[in-house]
Amino acid sequence: MALWRKLLSASALLFAPLWLHAAEVRTHLVLGAQPVAGFQYYAGKRVWDDLKVGDMLALVREPDNAHDPKAVRVEWHGEKLGYVPHAGNDAVARLLDKGIKVSGRIINLHPGRSHWQRIVFEVMVDE
Repeated sequence: MALWRKLLSASALLFAPLWLHAAEVRTHLVLGAQPVAGFQYYAGKRVWDDLKVGDMLALVREPDNAHDPKAVRVEWHGEKLGYVPHAGNDAVARLLDKGIKVSGRIINLHPGRSHWQRIVFEVMVDE
C-alpha cells in the first residue's frame, strides 16, 4: 500500500470520533399517518403548489376550540392547513398538553384526490 494511503487511513481513524461527535443525532418516534382534516376550509388550496413531501408541519394545540376540546391545528410555515382528524387527535392532544414536542411531516400529496385525502402526514414525537 502506498505511503499516502496509509497516512490517509490513519488520519481517518484518528479523526473519526470527532466526526461522529460533531453530528447532531435526533430521533423521532412516529405515531402514525393520517390525512389533514378540513383542508378545503383553510390555506391548503392557496399554498398547494409550494407543499413538498418531507416538509415539516407544526402541530398546535387548540384547547379552547368550540367544536372539539382536543383539537390540534396543523400548520405549514405559519399557514393553517387544517386539523389532526378527530379520530386521532386524543393521543396527540394529551402529549402536547404534557409539554412533549410533537410535530408532523408530509408523507404524501395527492393532487387528484378528494380534499380529505390531499395531504397525508405522519405524527412524530421528537426526542
